[in-house]
Amino acid sequence: MKISLSPLFLMIVLLPSFLASAKDDFDFFYFVQQWPGSYCDTRRSCCYPLTGKPAADFGIHGLWPNYKDGSWPSNCDPDSSYDPDKVDDLMESMRENWPTLACPSSDGTTFWTHEWEKHGTCAESILDQHGYFEAALNLKKQANLLQALTDAGIGPDGGFYNINQIKAAVQRAVGFSPGIECNVDESRNSQLYQIYLCVDTSGTKFIDCPVYPRSKCAKRIEFPTF
Repeated sequence: MKISLSPLFLMIVLLPSFLASAKDDFDFFYFVQQWPGSYCDTRRSCCYPLTGKPAADFGIHGLWPNYKDGSWPSNCDPDSSYDPDKVDDLMESMRENWPTLACPSSDGTTFWTHEWEKHGTCAESILDQHGYFEAALNLKKQANLLQALTDAGIGPDGGFYNINQIKAAVQRAVGFSPGIECNVDESRNSQLYQIYLCVDTSGTKFIDCPVYPRSKCAKRIEFPTF
């Protein structure tokens, strides 16, 4: 006797195994750093953390698992909540290097919760919660973007710089070509917003990017002050 299974039944039965295979099944990480001046220099503006104005330096946005086809997994384990106690020893460095600029002002917990639950849980068998945040902090030490740019005569002075020169400066310093994401200021000028570097699945080594993020940038982009 042939048994016909409904699509709904199959979805219910197969969904747990699909989620299990999606989790930790990725090709590389994007390590993303953000220029605070560009975050704030928009129509929506920004709010400083409760600890005060961050340093005029690139801050971590996140460490994001990705696939080579340009897609990415997200929210892979709804049962794995962000626990600040697990990163208590990293908290000072996170406040300094991974600050939030979202409004209203906060202590960063909402930002870090989002990054762990959306992105970190998709690499949880490789990096536990402490390992995930520690890996991002270590990568920032390896990629001092502001130093790389200023060494090349590219500074956050409100001037406009050739985007290829920005990429070349980062590549000289880090060894790999970055992806550049731009946003626009209130006058609709294209400005340096985020810099993407690709990292292997261990979260420790920079690699050539299998695919770059999509972003519309002008040939010359502003590097705003902060």
